Parts: sequence; structure tokens; C-alpha cells
Amino acid sequence: MSEKTDAAAVLERLFATIDGRRGADPARSYSAKLFAKGTEKIAEKLGEEAVETVVAALSGDRRRLAEESADLLYHLLVLWADRGLAPAEVWAELARREGVSGIEEKQSRGGGGPTRKEPTP
Repeated sequence: MSEKTDAAAVLERLFATIDGRRGADPARSYSAKLFAKGTEKIAEKLGEEAVETVVAALSGDRRRLAEESADLLYHLLVLWADRGLAPAEVWAELARREGVSGIEEKQSRGGGGPTRKEPTP
């Protein structure tokens, strides 16, 4: 199994664990506690983790960046589970975008960007 496949497998297992905590006792499971608070609070927590990840990146502390990145990914998976979005749907979207310039992809969604077509790196 490749390292990339291992990483995807870790995220898939974590997602399954998180999703399995839905309806569990919030006193015994942090994931259940987040689900009980609702989508708005889950999204808010994801935003907090994103900011903490940015701060860690700017601090230059690689270990802290790894820790905050793990927290960010965990909370993103909680949000996906809360909204019924399976990781496979995200992987499929990433695969669809593979080999497409970010500028081109953003324009296809009406996101603007330069009007001239740039070469794909």
C-alpha cells in the first residue's frame, strides 16, 4: 500500500469513527458533543482550527503546524459527517480537478480570475 493510500485510509477510518459517534453520549465522546451542538458550532470550531493552523504556520513551528493541521482535518471531517458528505465525494471532486489549473477551475465556477488562459503547471 502506498503512503498516499495510507493517508487516505487514515482519513476514511477517522471519518467512520466520527460518523459512528453520531447520537452517542456527549459526555463520553467529543465528536458526539460537537454533533449535539449543531452545524453552526461545528463550523465555528472548524474556523477556529483554521486560524490556529495559520498562526502555527506563521510561527515556523513545524510540530505545532502538524498538530493544528490534524485538528483542522478532524473538525473538517466532523463537519462533513454532520452534513452527510462522504469523503469519497470530496476525493471525486479532487480527482475531477486533477491536472486543471486552479485559475481555470475557479473560472469554471464563476470565480473570476484572469481572463487569459494560463498554462497548466
